[in-house]
Amino acid sequence: MSLMLNSSYSPEDLDVLRCTLDAWCAEKRIDIKSAEARFAASAALDLYQAGHTDSEKLLTAMRSHKGL
Repeated sequence: MSLMLNSSYSPEDLDVLRCTLDAWCAEKRIDIKSAEARFAASAALDLYQAGHTDSEKLLTAMRSHKGL
């Protein structure tokens, strides 16, 4: 995973990430506990750190992310 060890996330950040991942998994009909969902979570963290910091922008970025 690409999680930066020195990063810290607020409860609001985690809510955005979790809600977006839940929505993405629901769209793709993927179990949240699957390897594919873990890969998507890693991509979501990268995209979040790149500036996609609200659910709508993050979900849009995940939809267009290569490999997801």
